[in-house]
Amino acid sequence: MSQSQVAYLVFDVEAVADGDLISRVRYPGEELAPEEAIAKYQAEQIESTGSDFLPATYMLPVSVAIAKITADYRMQDLTVLDAPKFRPYVITQKFWQGWVHYGQPAFVTFNGRGYDLPVLELAAYRYGIALPEWFNLEARSYEQSRNRYNTSAHIDLMDVFSNFGASRMTGGLNLLANLIGKPGKTGIDGSKVQSMYDTGKVQEINDYCRCDVLDTYFVFLRSRVLTGQLSIDDEQEVVTEAYQFLERESAGNPAYQHYLEHWGDWVAPEE
Repeated sequence: MSQSQVAYLVFDVEAVADGDLISRVRYPGEELAPEEAIAKYQAEQIESTGSDFLPATYMLPVSVAIAKITADYRMQDLTVLDAPKFRPYVITQKFWQGWVHYGQPAFVTFNGRGYDLPVLELAAYRYGIALPEWFNLEARSYEQSRNRYNTSAHIDLMDVFSNFGASRMTGGLNLLANLIGKPGKTGIDGSKVQSMYDTGKVQEINDYCRCDVLDTYFVFLRSRVLTGQLSIDDEQEVVTEAYQFLERESAGNPAYQHYLEHWGDWVAPEE
């Protein structure tokens, strides 16, 4: 593979509840308006789990940010899909078409196996989009794209750091980003996406999604140091190049400006 080819797609999904679906499936006969159904389900979730987070099965993607990464771990580009309209159908279609177009690069996510990919798979099911390359069920089990241990198809960093669920990755992506000086969560998190969407802040959601992808990218780079595929010096060189990319692209881009304002450099331990 050429070093300039796209070898990895680092991505993140932000989604909102489908209130009409919730009303029909969870509360048939109650004739709840979509916003009423969402509020009722969130209240039930708070009571039972302490969080108003709703399952991926009831969600629609309203933001997908993707960074194209080369085989030598350099970032070529970072984009959000279907800007500025951010339509769930078009986002889903462009996501899967792009993966095939670039030769099925390895996905890189944090908890993408538990949330992001199920959202996009179910959206493809909803919209009648065929994914034979992803659902390659005729392949040997360990070569199937959706096999949990097939890291040539998908590197879920939560699996990397939790040993595929053997331990808890308490602190999540926010902690891993902060350990290496990167911003992590800075005032917005996934729990606020629904209310932001309801008040028309779709662009702000996509800016937040870009920042999550940047955190994921830098954590991915450090994970490659951990696994011996990058030296720490090479990683720092790539990080510097990414910083320069963000500086060049930051004019008129609030997401990159925000990220750079909260940027921190990793400090090597003293001898």
